[in-house]
Amino acid sequence: MEELELTFADPIVKLGKDIRKSASMLSCQKARWLLDTYYQIQDTRVRAKSQANAQKDNAEPNELIDWTFNTWKKFEAALKASLGEFAATYKVGGWLQSQIGIGPVISAAMIANFDIRKAPTVGHFWRFAGLDPTCVWEKGKTRPYNAKLKAICVYKMGECFVKFQNNKNDYYGHLFAQKKADLTGQNMRREFAPFAAKEIEEHRGKKCGSRKWESLDRWKDWEDGRICQQNIHDRARRWTVKLFLSHLHEVMYRDFWGKEPPAPFVFSLSGHSHKIEAKNVMEYDGLTLKELYKKEPILMRV
Repeated sequence: MEELELTFADPIVKLGKDIRKSASMLSCQKARWLLDTYYQIQDTRVRAKSQANAQKDNAEPNELIDWTFNTWKKFEAALKASLGEFAATYKVGGWLQSQIGIGPVISAAMIANFDIRKAPTVGHFWRFAGLDPTCVWEKGKTRPYNAKLKAICVYKMGECFVKFQNNKNDYYGHLFAQKKADLTGQNMRREFAPFAAKEIEEHRGKKCGSRKWESLDRWKDWEDGRICQQNIHDRARRWTVKLFLSHLHEVMYRDFWGKEPPAPFVFSLSGHSHKIEAKNVMEYDGLTLKELYKKEPILMRV
């Protein structure tokens, strides 16, 4: 095994350093390619870890399986650092990385995918990320949003906010917790009864997998005029992600256009409708988006 480690592991470390050094010169297109590669490697690393654990559980230790896991882990770490360098090159990236829950990879994903030149309002961001409920994907037509970006925003980034909600310095996670509490209160007061009735009408007599909808716990909630806890979690997470993207739009708009964005969408929290301000809005070191877009065609198609 020593021979394998010397032959392959050292070039992997060097590769990571080389990519990181040149990360500041990445275009959005190349950054998106690296993002796709990063998530593919992450999936491979997870599978390798599962295989290594299975070998140990069966009392069949295999050094080659362990080496494979560690090799993918090094690749993953190298790309993560490189993507972080790409994002940190720009002022907007500095703001992104100042938010708890937003790391190197997600900050790079935000810069590489959202194009402020095509988004006069935050609604364009929401639509592009699949967060506009009025945007329907009709059969036989091109998907009207970016599916990969939706997965990053709603699930990866959204769950990061959930994860850090108990951190005393957190911001968006705390807002998630507040919104979830608000929705839970509304649910207890049966304010979602019309939605529950619609769900019953839509799913009556049908199956969810091998089981009938009527046999599921959520059916009991619907009959009681309520929605299930998972649905409340999903709604609160979606709300938080949309709020964050509205703040990102503000920061990017000021950076590129040098003026205030149009009047923002008003979010409701704890019974009050008001503008929830972005956190850590200040001048960060780095380049403006104009420098990035010099070599970029229009990114978003909305």
